[in-house]
Amino acid sequence: MDEKKCCGEGYRGIPLEIEASLCRCGGIEGLIERLPPDAAIAARCAAHRALADPFRQKILAMLAVQPLCVCVIKAVLEIADSKLSYHLSVLKKAGLIQGDQQGNWIIYRLTGEGERWAPPRT
Repeated sequence: MDEKKCCGEGYRGIPLEIEASLCRCGGIEGLIERLPPDAAIAARCAAHRALADPFRQKILAMLAVQPLCVCVIKAVLEIADSKLSYHLSVLKKAGLIQGDQQGNWIIYRLTGEGERWAPPRT
């Protein structure tokens, strides 16, 4: 078999256009250097997991309209306190929402990251 050479590395049987493109970016090393850091990939995965639930999508959609207290979110979703607490916790851990204490109330709002991931308004 003829072994393709690129940047001193051998690639067997890859298409010529892929080989040429790979060489332009510095070979496998160059490709690896262009990957996002592991922490950024982990944060993105956490966001995707947090987004993979209809209740959490609705919470983000509501908070895209305005900041809200728990009682309003609960009234809209019609779910138990424990279930709502869980969903809010998942969204907070993913960095999509934040809760600010205001007297006896916690007011939830989207973070900058949450604004990027919130469903579009209709």
